[in-house]
Amino acid sequence: MDGIDRSTAERAAPKRRVLVRRHSGTVRLTHWVNVLCFGILLMSGLQIFNAHPELYWGQYGADADWSFLALEAKRGDNGAIEGVTRIGALEIPTTGVLGASAVNGEIRPRGFPNWATLPGFRNLAEGRRWHFFFAWLFVINGAAYLLYGLLAGHFRRDLAPSRDQLAPRHLWHEIVTHARLRFPKGEEARRYNALQKLAYCGVAFILLPVMVLTGLTMSPGMDAALPWLVDLFGGRQSARSLHFIAATLLVLFVVIHLAMVFASGLFNNLRSMITGRYAIETEEPKP
Repeated sequence: MDGIDRSTAERAAPKRRVLVRRHSGTVRLTHWVNVLCFGILLMSGLQIFNAHPELYWGQYGADADWSFLALEAKRGDNGAIEGVTRIGALEIPTTGVLGASAVNGEIRPRGFPNWATLPGFRNLAEGRRWHFFFAWLFVINGAAYLLYGLLAGHFRRDLAPSRDQLAPRHLWHEIVTHARLRFPKGEEARRYNALQKLAYCGVAFILLPVMVLTGLTMSPGMDAALPWLVDLFGGRQSARSLHFIAATLLVLFVVIHLAMVFASGLFNNLRSMITGRYAIETEEPKP
């Protein structure tokens, strides 16, 4: 090319920004309903957890010595209340956040702090009302999304990874490029990459069903109607623990998801989830 490096010429090629359709109306609507439901379910769930902030395996878990995780409050050497997070035999001081936190300016025993729960004050019955109402809304919204995904081909077209995308070499390349905060450009940005597809499928087809089924298992009414649920998860206390673990993994997913949204372009990503339009850069057509 007359002494001009090809990569330099490609970088110098004129670019133009175009808006492409990325998310359908149904995907956008169900996404924002999920955001609302998940936020309220998380905070009301922490309120419920505060009634007994310990996790067990098995059917009853009545013996505190068997709890593998506990948010506890103890008296320190100076007589003050201290918060402790216990994982097995390991105890981690977490005063002010977990186990004991400020209530009206005074440190008191409390699994999760007021600001993390709904309602903020201690009220198990109110927390259960919020949780159950939005749990059913969450299930109905999820069912609508699944139905749309099957009928409109959204899962096959947008979420199912191809064989090439599942190749170990390709997956490793995507992990490395994401770790370096290098994101797809141009036509590649029109569709989800392999890591996105695997993450969304894992949430939609593994974590959320586990959340729903373990939640139903903790309901005495559902236990009577569907007794096999208790056996499926090895007991109500095991179901409660799996419910908490799945919720923690969902929070981790949301944190990583938000970090990627900010790193790859907050305004562009928000616009795509509000209007459905996503801006990409393409080369100007040659005259």
